[in-house]
Amino acid sequence: MKLIISDSTTIITLLNINRLDVLKNIFSLVYIPKKVYDEIVIEEKITLNKNFFVVKEINDKNLYTLLTKTLDKGESEAIVLAKEMNLSLIIDEKKGRKIATNLGINIFGFIGLLVLNYKKEMLTKEDTLDIFYKAKEQGFRVSNQLENEFLKLIEG
Repeated sequence: MKLIISDSTTIITLLNINRLDVLKNIFSLVYIPKKVYDEIVIEEKITLNKNFFVVKEINDKNLYTLLTKTLDKGESEAIVLAKEMNLSLIIDEKKGRKIATNLGINIFGFIGLLVLNYKKEMLTKEDTLDIFYKAKEQGFRVSNQLENEFLKLIEG
């Protein structure tokens, strides 16, 4: 069983383009903290499959409080949960990625998930590119450098 923790950005992006398979191809369960659940369900009004997304409370309130001085509440809880459960974390925001890495957490981003799906032959080249461009249309932001690296990798 492959488990992971996730922040809200990638989940919202994948649900908006109806491509949750990008997560389901690799993970059997995605843990999300309460604040991430609230961002997705209450703020975005998106329904989550409770058999795939499991809400889990954090314990380390001190680390959470420290992280909220720099990051939003959802990202802070996601990092704390990943640290507590010793699991990898899906996070795309630059500052959050740096902090998570400094805390010894293995991280994935939206692009990394696409590449992993492509390398494992879960997605074709065309499908991978289609998902990437649909995500960009939905507002997913990526640096020019990362986009170029991604395209080189996928297009060969």
